[in-house]
Amino acid sequence: MRFLGVELLGMNLAELRQEYTRAGLRREDLDGDPVAQFRKWIDQVGEAGLPEPNAMVLATMDGQGQAFTRTVLLKNLDRRGFVFYTNFESRKARQMEENAKVSLLFPWFPLERQVSINGVASRISTAESLKYFASRPLASRLGAWASPQSTIIRSRSLLESKFQEMKAKFASGDIPLPSFWGGYRVEPETVEFWQGRQSRLHDRFIYQKTAEGWRIERLAP
Repeated sequence: MRFLGVELLGMNLAELRQEYTRAGLRREDLDGDPVAQFRKWIDQVGEAGLPEPNAMVLATMDGQGQAFTRTVLLKNLDRRGFVFYTNFESRKARQMEENAKVSLLFPWFPLERQVSINGVASRISTAESLKYFASRPLASRLGAWASPQSTIIRSRSLLESKFQEMKAKFASGDIPLPSFWGGYRVEPETVEFWQGRQSRLHDRFIYQKTAEGWRIERLAP
């Protein structure tokens, strides 16, 4: 296994070091709107050819205060927030219905950058979900119908059998939006842009939502 070009097998993890020297981040370089600034960075990630530039870690919390994380894909972005899709009966959806406060993290390690977002998740409209669902590949739409997400299943063969059942059921190709599937939008309350720097003196700027707009402040690393 390799991490950032370093062989991990037999390696003392405490000795792993990497200096971040690619770039810096200045206050005057930042857009006043965090969504516009995010667009600028994710475009640069795409131009750099990184795989899955829209992959983000979603953190939620259950009723006992236990945190859960998983990777999901950002599928839309506008001035209102960050949109992703899931099964409404999944563990993450159940947790968001109980506690809508979530965190997102975009870890773009090859560019020595991270963006972390705290905000409130809410369901988007059925019309928005339908528009996206109709754009998905056929197999992905069938998979949404076939998977009882987050529930315990006895074997993979049962999942594959359910997929074939859905494939036969919707053989005409007209696959409706499942009532149990759709999108969530995370409306940001804080957005932090992190750029790695030498000697661990990283550049960090946080946008905080106020009644007057967005306040931008530098954070110590």
